[in-house]
Amino acid sequence: MSQFDLNFGKVAVLMGGASAEREVSLMSGQGVLQALRAKGVDAHAFDPSQRQLAELKQEGFARCFIALHGRFGEDGTVQGALELLGIPYTGSGVMASSIAIDKVMTKRIWRAEGLPTPAWQQVDSAAAARAAFAALGSPMIVKPAREGSTIGLTKVLTLDQCDEAYRQAAQHDPEVLCEQFISGDEVTIPVLGTGALARALPVIRIVAPDGNYDYQNKYFTDTTQYLVPCGLPEGEEEVIQALVLKSYQVLGCRGWARADVMIDARTRKPYLLEINTSPGMTGHSLVPMSAKSAGIAYPELCVEVLRHAALDYSTDTTGLPV
Repeated sequence: MSQFDLNFGKVAVLMGGASAEREVSLMSGQGVLQALRAKGVDAHAFDPSQRQLAELKQEGFARCFIALHGRFGEDGTVQGALELLGIPYTGSGVMASSIAIDKVMTKRIWRAEGLPTPAWQQVDSAAAARAAFAALGSPMIVKPAREGSTIGLTKVLTLDQCDEAYRQAAQHDPEVLCEQFISGDEVTIPVLGTGALARALPVIRIVAPDGNYDYQNKYFTDTTQYLVPCGLPEGEEEVIQALVLKSYQVLGCRGWARADVMIDARTRKPYLLEINTSPGMTGHSLVPMSAKSAGIAYPELCVEVLRHAALDYSTDTTGLPV
């Protein structure tokens, strides 16, 4: 990579924020900040919960690397503010970000496009969650419609667990999603790039203790296994990569993302769960792990993501620094 490619100007790494995923965002942001600085990028930490976004313009920032997760960072709000400021940013634009953070809207679009996703019901009360359990069967996943990192998620096995599961999810979002549980292999797949040039990276198969891939096992333990190469039966990885790439493109995602998929143990059919448009970049995160297996080291990954920073309404479509 030439020195011109690294001439990004003054770069803000947006981290922290005000969402329930603040702690993870700070870890992601520090990793990205150190990596970009190691590559010679003039990168600076910027926490939107502590500072006004207008300061980005006032202080001459030319680009933003969004390492925010969840609301006010991954949902189109900060993207819209950066559009108004005219500062290119990493990841998806306003519309794709706002759709992808909403699991119900995402599933509706995927279903309309003929892409497989588990059956679901959106509920607004514990009584509705119990009705969903009767319709969807056991086990059932109950989770906030607009949160990530498994925050507020419960795997429900019996009817009497529905009330507490709904309460846990509703603490984080008034929109609650009840979803059919798919028993089988859990995998995740990153995507890099935009449009026809987007590519899916190697599949990672996740093996969590007792099948419980929760917040603690995601970020703070070393007992979860991440298998890459994934060891799936021959041909399955390519099928899943193609599915995820299509799921990314129909939502209008750009730059990068990571999709989560369950593979039915009996039929081997893959089901799309959700897509993250500002994936984690911590020491336990999966995009860097997959990229490494494809020969892309963490610092190069950060630079590659930053190189594709853009605006929805920019006339520059090259992805090069402006």
